[in-house]
Amino acid sequence: MPRAKKTAAETAEVKEAVTAAPAAEKKAAEKKPAEKKPAEKKTAAKKPAAKKTASKTTAAAKKTETNVYVQYLGAELTTEAIVAKAVADSGISSAKKIDVYVKPEENKVYYVIDGKEGSFFLV
Repeated sequence: MPRAKKTAAETAEVKEAVTAAPAAEKKAAEKKPAEKKPAEKKTAAKKPAAKKTASKTTAAAKKTETNVYVQYLGAELTTEAIVAKAVADSGISSAKKIDVYVKPEENKVYYVIDGKEGSFFLV
């Protein structure tokens, strides 16, 4: 649908309104003394505090007591006891890396502690 054409009177009114508005603003600006704007303080954006729930759950996970038992031929050993026996058998007091392999079908424990290999009987 085509637009209706504006009459000459309507066009003149629009032009007057457009030119009158900036002129009125200039006069109002000239009458008022310059106002000083207070300096805006630059504040660092505050970050929300980190949630402590993650640290609580990891602390709770660290407190969980875990025991692993190896039962074979009527004997029961914990994994800590097996590792301690492997360290004692190797003769290394402060080991950096300990690998322990338990083979119940052979009744043996194999270990590699800082590159030194060895084995002992499980029961």
